[in-house]
Amino acid sequence: MQRSRLRFAIYSTAAVLAVGGGIGAAVAATTAPNPAALTASFAKDSDWGTGYQAKYTIRNSGGTAVEGWKLVFGLPSTAKVTSYWDTDITNSGTAKTASNANWNGTIPAGATVSFGFIVTGSGDPTSCTINGASCSGGAVTPPPATATATPTKTATATPTATPTKTATATATPTKTATATATATTPASGGVLVAPYVDMGLLSNGATTLSSLATGGGVKSFSLAFVTSAGCKASWFAAFDPRQKQFADQIAAVRAAGGDVKVSFGGATGVELAQACPSVSALQAEYQAVVDAYNLKYIDLDIEGAAVADAASVARRSTALAALQKANPGLKISLTLPVLPEGLTADGLNVVRSAKNAGVDVDLVNIMAMDYGRAGQDYGDLAIQAVDSTKAQIKSLYGNSDAAAYRMVGVTPMIGVNDDNGVFTQADARDLVAHANAKHLGFVSLWEAHRDRNACSGALFQCTNVSQTPFEFTRILAGFKG
Repeated sequence: MQRSRLRFAIYSTAAVLAVGGGIGAAVAATTAPNPAALTASFAKDSDWGTGYQAKYTIRNSGGTAVEGWKLVFGLPSTAKVTSYWDTDITNSGTAKTASNANWNGTIPAGATVSFGFIVTGSGDPTSCTINGASCSGGAVTPPPATATATPTKTATATPTATPTKTATATATPTKTATATATATTPASGGVLVAPYVDMGLLSNGATTLSSLATGGGVKSFSLAFVTSAGCKASWFAAFDPRQKQFADQIAAVRAAGGDVKVSFGGATGVELAQACPSVSALQAEYQAVVDAYNLKYIDLDIEGAAVADAASVARRSTALAALQKANPGLKISLTLPVLPEGLTADGLNVVRSAKNAGVDVDLVNIMAMDYGRAGQDYGDLAIQAVDSTKAQIKSLYGNSDAAAYRMVGVTPMIGVNDDNGVFTQADARDLVAHANAKHLGFVSLWEAHRDRNACSGALFQCTNVSQTPFEFTRILAGFKG
């Protein structure tokens, strides 16, 4: 993440793994849909040559509400849907069937709903039907014969209502009592919400962790950043953690029922794995910080040059595996850059390296920020990034959708991002709703002082959006795992 010095923006397109299920499969319509009332229009949000982001907007031009929708579109063989949101898409050859989620199946008269998707490759849709009729209205434009296959993903859905900004319909959530049974224990072992705190700002004495906790209605924090002074751990090149700087404040957080993660790395300075020449020396520095603060949780924020440095990635993975073995129960999270399409190839390699080295990775925390797509909806992009990362984790670990979601953490940069994209309070509410619906393992934000200050000015101090103090933190405190 870009901290008080702020992270580089990612402007390249990452290699994308195919994404699994969306929020849920289609809900059976309670009344027969009126196909003639619905039309659908296709539009591209962006096109980068080797792929594009697009959406369909479905409009009910009839006089009564329509319950349930299914849109079937054809793509040429040169195009492949690799991720999607606000729908569930199934494939049958070149035909794609997009069905309503459980919370956006009702389209009132005169209203619209939308869903989006990412295509890898090239080629616009070649056909489109909505509830069996042509998307343009009138006669049916037939898709391939097998395109109307019924989705089979209802067993893994978590149908807690998740409002989205793209749907103007008044959604009536449908709840399935058995669907939440497999995803109630957070991977993080209890630290569900832990905003990042730039400890460089905390060191000036203007705020304390306790005051940030009280103001934001949270108990726990991610403390940024421990970097290196040579091959020695250092709080942002200013304090030796062995001297237990901030220990009294950490003790106060724990006394109030919370806890902390210490985060190593960040966008500035040199991460210890790059500074230390051997695995044993690196492990010793990590251990010194764990011992100084009696840590149960550590975070490795790996970005910039570090994320692509193969030697330090391998050294870090080996050291973390040994550290975890020496400290049974230690929870380790990896915080990595992300695009809406998922982790970058380098970031995915960091996770793969840790897994192969034997690290029990608690969380893959994505930096949902700075996509280089200012003008787009940064809440929707964050949700898309969550779902895309889940699919990558599922592919890498071979686990279930529910287990993969529990390994995902998400950290947006609140307010104005470094690339001038904007993450609003409405975006925060949408992201928390999605995180609750999918039972993610962790939610955070960058950064607590920015939220407290609620100001306009330099980005390391201010969000530059209209807000009350701690408004974003209080929204994120609604995440329950």
